[in-house]
Amino acid sequence: MPTDTSRAAPGRVPRLSRRHAAGSGSARSVLFTVLGEFVLPFGGSAWTSAFIDVLARLGVEEKAARQALMRTAADGWLTSQRVGRRTRWCLTPPAEHMLTEGTARIYGFSHAAQRWDGRWLLVLARAPETERPSRHLLRTRLAWAGFGSPTPGVWVCPHPERLAEAEQVLAEAGVSDAQIFLGTHAGGRDLASMVRQAWDLNEVEKRYEQFLADFTRPSRGSPLARDPVARLIELVHAWRRFPALDPALPRELLPARWRGVEAALLFDRQHANWAPDAGAEWRRICDTER
Repeated sequence: MPTDTSRAAPGRVPRLSRRHAAGSGSARSVLFTVLGEFVLPFGGSAWTSAFIDVLARLGVEEKAARQALMRTAADGWLTSQRVGRRTRWCLTPPAEHMLTEGTARIYGFSHAAQRWDGRWLLVLARAPETERPSRHLLRTRLAWAGFGSPTPGVWVCPHPERLAEAEQVLAEAGVSDAQIFLGTHAGGRDLASMVRQAWDLNEVEKRYEQFLADFTRPSRGSPLARDPVARLIELVHAWRRFPALDPALPRELLPARWRGVEAALLFDRQHANWAPDAGAEWRRICDTER
């Protein structure tokens, strides 16, 4: 009977590392992409050797892969089960919830609000300078929810339906004196100026252009062309950053030429093309390790 050797303490809330929350290219960040793209939809668990195999295809050394697994388990996202001399890693319920939510946001990300009634969600919130974890959580989670900050302590979002999400972020960050408003732009400077202050759309555009260059036609000699698993992980890992970078503004607030729409179509097309072979290869790897 397998035994659980790294169960999270009762009542403990798993945490994302700062590097993962920022979308870093670290081994652990790549591991989360593997968990969401393969482990979650294919049974919720895998052997250590399967992770080492897949991460090696992406240039991650075995030592770094093992450390990523152990740190992810220490934070409550995985449990380990010993079976003889081998270890099987299983997603915890909070990990399944987090990855399911993340997958829905990544694959449902449309890069521009299809319909907008002109309403804005406005949050006035500042975490104390001494509370760096709270400040980081507030900034990264509100950005993930589509908020931008035109001035310190002020967060705006053209998605009023995300009120509950904003309230949850404030609660988790321990910001109890925030104010939240819902309304429309009534006057003053033009909205385009405010948008440019709140979000660096030029930088987002550059990221989209790089994404298009990397994944439109992978060169024949690259791992993207040779290995279906590496190809899909690279695609999803690159794409998953955009929900935190791109606020999915209404079309009337976007620059006239916006590459996000083209990039979204490319992601959808390449994912549909590459996922079947990648899933088959993941199953082969897991079956080999049984």
